[in-house]
Formats: sequence, structure tokens, C-alpha cells
Amino acid sequence: MTTAPSPRTTERGERLRSALPTTSEPRAALSARRINVALARATAFFGLVFVVQTVPVMLQQLPELIAPWSYIVGATVFGALIAVAVSAWVNRAHRLVFGFFAIVYLVAVLVWPLTVGDPADFAENTPWIWYLVTVATTNAAIAFRLPVAILYTILTPLAYGIIRVSPAGGDVGFTRASLDTVYAILLSSAALIIFTSLRQAAEAVDDAQAGALAKYAEAVRQHATDVERVQVDAIVHDSVLTTLLSAANADRPEQKVLAARMARTALKHLEVAAAPPVDDERDVPLDRLARRIRSSASEFSTPFVIRATHVASRGVPVQAAEALYSASVQAMVNSMQHAGGAATLVRRRLTVTGLADGCRITVSDTGRGFDAAGIPQERLGIRVSIIERMLSVGGTARIESSPGAGTTVTLQWPADTEADALAAETDPDRASVEPSGAGA
Repeated sequence: MTTAPSPRTTERGERLRSALPTTSEPRAALSARRINVALARATAFFGLVFVVQTVPVMLQQLPELIAPWSYIVGATVFGALIAVAVSAWVNRAHRLVFGFFAIVYLVAVLVWPLTVGDPADFAENTPWIWYLVTVATTNAAIAFRLPVAILYTILTPLAYGIIRVSPAGGDVGFTRASLDTVYAILLSSAALIIFTSLRQAAEAVDDAQAGALAKYAEAVRQHATDVERVQVDAIVHDSVLTTLLSAANADRPEQKVLAARMARTALKHLEVAAAPPVDDERDVPLDRLARRIRSSASEFSTPFVIRATHVASRGVPVQAAEALYSASVQAMVNSMQHAGGAATLVRRRLTVTGLADGCRITVSDTGRGFDAAGIPQERLGIRVSIIERMLSVGGTARIESSPGAGTTVTLQWPADTEADALAAETDPDRASVEPSGAGA
């Protein structure tokens, strides 16, 4: 027999899943973006350093150049470099602006012969545009994809060397032009290799981060599914199996009356599960929780002595209240079914105690007790409906019982880790028995 999850349980699971990162939408790559920003700003900074070095040379060579072409080329190149510095400073449009400067510089190299009045004047002097070739190739490394950046790194110095060999570029000779070209290519290639290595390392870090986040999200989603399964299993046990077992074993009239009351209680639980979800952000007052437990206890044929202390003006979250209530009811059902003995010989008590930041509920009886270590794992009464239910909301459930000495179930939210550690230290045997659970 199967039972569908309640709308409240399903919504809680979906709400937890929706808050998690998904594997199809990884978090934005932080490392690669930061590396790109750092490289762009470093390139812009060194570009300005080269500008300081180049401007005096350009001013010295202006009388030897043809106006207005020399002024247009100079203004365009240096204007593009200023745009590069601004883009790096404000961290906007790196690829567009850096790529624009790389193209402007290549065009300036190609039209350089048009700006020279007498090429013989540059047979011994180095044109001012030469000092910016490395700046242009590093800008290309920032702006373009790797194949295009490699092509630019080779072609731009090569174009400069060809022009310098030609009569219009000064006719400096093959050796000098080759040295300038090879030097520019080697220096630009080193910068390109460094940029590419840093980017690849950053992308590897981002991939590892995305993989770790995906695994974490999957693990937490699996945890949410397991928590929901515990809640559904508890509903099935509390609302269906317990009632069916009681009805099947009801031979005496009082047992049949008890089975009928349990059936009505199960129907109430199903009605609550089908109700619209409550606001999980609000706390449930402890006095209301105590009244609800008292109302459920009144349905049993044998009364429980119920006491509530320090419950005024205190509350617990909705999920914790639901777990405390359901686990308390299950503990009372277990007592009714398994404590044994006549009603006058078995005393049953339930105490609700408000704590500074939570609640403790104790359900005890003086019945026959049981050996907790000997209960089969397939029995769900304590393992699922009490222990796992409390653990799923951050609480604890402690079961103390031995044959002939009665049973005490202590429920607490939030978990009392100090008390659990003290119990394990002072009584290792009891601490080892309690987590295994027992019951119907």
C-alpha cells in the first residue's frame, strides 16, 4: 500500500531544491573574469608608459613628416591608446576598445610611408611608431581569439619590417629590418604565451569550481529528497500501518474501540497533510503545541498524565513543532501498543517543557520495556517516525528502555549536543543503544 506525499511535504522539498544552484546554470566564472581585468589594466598601464617614451620622439620627428597625415596618424593612435586606458580603468568594453587600437596601429604602420617627407631622414633614425608595436600586439592578445592574436603578432612586426626595407620606409637594409622584426615577434610572443597560460589556468579553476558546486548541489538535493522520504515514510507508518495493525489485532472490545479512535486520528492527519502549507517563517507557540498533544492523548483509551511547564510566550518553528507533535503521538501509540499490563498497573506520563531556545518533550511509562538493540531494522515505529523525524529538523530523540524497567522517550529541539556527549561519556552502553531505536 502506498501513500502520496502531502502537498506540504512536497512543497518543502521543492522549496529547498529551488534554492540550490543547478548543474545546467553554473555560477559565473570569477577567476577568468578577474584575470582578464588584471591583464587589461596591466596592458593599459604599460601602454601609457610607452606613450611617455614615444611622445618626445614623435615631437622631434614631426618636422620631417608630412602634414596633415602625420598629425592624423599621431592623433588617432594616441587617442586610441587613451581610450584603452579609460576602458581598463572603468572595466568596460575591453575587447572592443583594445581591438580597435590594434587595428588602428596596423593601419598606421601600413600608411607610414604616406607621412614621410624624405625617407632618407629615417635611414638612421627609428620611426616613433616602432616603439608601440609591442603595445599593439598585447592589445591584440586581449581583444582577439588565440588564432587571430597569433596571426596579428606575426603579421604586424612583419609589415613594419617590409616597409623599413622598402625605399619609402627608409631602405635600412635587410639585417636591421630583420632584427627589429624578430625582436618584436619574440617579445610579443612571450606576452601572448603568458596571457594565454594565465587564462587557461583561470578557466581550469573555474571549471573545477563549477564541478564542485554541481556536486555539492546534487548532494544537497539528494539530502532534501532523503528528508522528504523520511517524512513520507513517517506519514505512511503513522496514518496507515499503525491503524491497520491495531485493527488486525483487535480481539477485545476495548481494542476495537482503540482501533476506531486511531482510524479517526489517522483521518485527521491526512486532512492536515492535505491542507494548504503554513507559513514556515512563523513560530508555533508552545502552549498551542501542548494543547494539540493533549487533544490527541485524549483519544486513547488509557489516559496519559500530561504536564506543561514554561510554555508561555515561547515558540518553535513550524517544522520543528510538526516533528515534535508527530513524534510525541507516535511515542504514545507505541506505549499503548507495547507497554502491556493492565491500565491500573502501567502509569503513563507526558511532559512538555519550554527551553530558552526550544522545547523538550518526555513520554514515559512503567510498562514492560524492551531491548532496543534487538528490534529489527524493518520496524519503523521509532527509527523513522521518531528518531529520523527529529533528526530531519535538527532535533534529537533519546530512547531509554530495558526489559521490565519501562520506557522513556525524550524529544528535544534544537539538538542538545552537549547533553548527548555527556551521556555517551558517562554511559557508553546506553549511548550506543539509543540511535538504533525500537518500537512498532
